[in-house]
Amino acid sequence: MPLLTSQFFARHTLDVAKDLLGKIIIVNGITTRIVEVEAYRQDKASHAYTKTPRSQIMYDTYGHIYVYFIYGMYNCLNFTTEPIGKPGAILIRALEPLTGIEKMKQRRNTRNLHNLCSGPGKLCQALNITKTLNHQPLNQSIKIYDDGVIPKSIGKSPRIGIKDATQLHWRFFIKDNKFVSKVN
Repeated sequence: MPLLTSQFFARHTLDVAKDLLGKIIIVNGITTRIVEVEAYRQDKASHAYTKTPRSQIMYDTYGHIYVYFIYGMYNCLNFTTEPIGKPGAILIRALEPLTGIEKMKQRRNTRNLHNLCSGPGKLCQALNITKTLNHQPLNQSIKIYDDGVIPKSIGKSPRIGIKDATQLHWRFFIKDNKFVSKVN
């Protein structure tokens, strides 16, 4: 399985988002498949709408890990995109567990396979993704591979849990995948 290169991420965020569906993530000895993502550029719902120390990574890198903490409870995993100077990132919303399932069940304190990685906070907890990974280039702590699987059908909808830029249908998911966080 070839690793995705940083150049894979140096493209338009919406293209990268759709192309990430079906790819393999290996982190902390656990293997999962990306089944749902959300794209963020310099729109009102994005951290990059205004350049701040937190959003600077979205302007200065591509192919890097961007982890932020929300609601005082959850980490969220993102990968930076776009050529340098143009902000972009992709939130990983849901993963299909492939290996390391027992470890994920322990970390999430659940026996429900479909509840392990069906949301951004859940998947970070299951994979033990913390802010210590923030700003790292991909393919160090988190590796992303292309195993050749191409989703049969990709769905799109507005992003979840935002109040601005709701007209943008920048949430992408593998249709009929039972590990997607929310079905529209």
